[in-house]
Amino acid sequence: MATRLRAAVIGAGYWGPNLARNFRASSDWELAAICDLDVARALRVSDSIGGVSVTADFEDVLEDPTIDAVAIATPARTHHAVVLAALEAGKHVIVEKPVADSREHGLEMVERARRNGLVLMADHTYCYTPAVLKIRELIDEGALGQILFVDSVRINLGLIQPDVDVFWDLAPHDLSIMDFILPGGLDVRSVSAHGADPLATGRACIGYLVMPLAAGGIAHVHVNWLSPTKIRQMVIGGTKRTLVWDDLNPQQRVSVYDRGVDLALQSKGTADSRAANVSYRLGDTWAPALPEREALAAVVGEFAAAIRQGRPARTSGDAGLRVLSVLEAASTSLSASGAPRPVDTLVKEAQGA
Repeated sequence: MATRLRAAVIGAGYWGPNLARNFRASSDWELAAICDLDVARALRVSDSIGGVSVTADFEDVLEDPTIDAVAIATPARTHHAVVLAALEAGKHVIVEKPVADSREHGLEMVERARRNGLVLMADHTYCYTPAVLKIRELIDEGALGQILFVDSVRINLGLIQPDVDVFWDLAPHDLSIMDFILPGGLDVRSVSAHGADPLATGRACIGYLVMPLAAGGIAHVHVNWLSPTKIRQMVIGGTKRTLVWDDLNPQQRVSVYDRGVDLALQSKGTADSRAANVSYRLGDTWAPALPEREALAAVVGEFAAAIRQGRPARTSGDAGLRVLSVLEAASTSLSASGAPRPVDTLVKEAQGA
């Protein structure tokens, strides 16, 4: 087996302990340190996984030549400075989503990683769940046909965040999944965002995103902090079949419906769909068997594989940048009372750079 890589986790708050536990358990990694300004908090995480070095000084990590990579689990507003410092120190980086607090900062991070020949990976954890991997497989093999629509709902009661609105808090999950499963990624030209703040919190607590897809379909995302019920569901409609992913149903997370609408043209010489006969197809429903495993274990495994193979991670910095571009356009649309706003196409230029 190849020598294990060494990693440090930066941030011991909400997500850091999960990263630390998975790096510690991975055969690809040796967890070298946990870094947090709150040393007592870092020590609690260290104790929970059997003990590891703890420091409050990020410079200790950057100056350690034996540390190959860092995992950033700090607030999004800090990502830009922390990631750039790590990249300049020659460390590979995985950073939780959103990868930055603005598209401009995200683009600089992606370009710096590329210039330094380092892996910058977005921790889009949902993309490594068995359910989402199966959805991607089904779409790739053409089981659903051409994608006509994606309808995603992510609602629950709280937590109202002090520094971001509901779009920036919840929508990155859905956008990162769409980017992972759709052919060509999150290829949208414009976004229309509508939000509401009925509790006068100073930020949108309820939000709706509408995005025409470049291939001709449409995507819709509903996010909400005020719902008394929790729903995590995505419906993906294709010309052949429709798929429903219910993340809160462990017995049947993914269902595939051989149901839909067929258009039979009245004559072969008629290309106008308005002259078509509409028929409804009502076929079987089936649920693929899915293994139960922790997605974050696959995340740290992919991070190691990307470093060793000298390739971009499956959820690369570019993927994080595409998500950021949609979020930023959504914020602009929200300020314009829902008017459609273009998504910055420099994402594609960065990909091809």
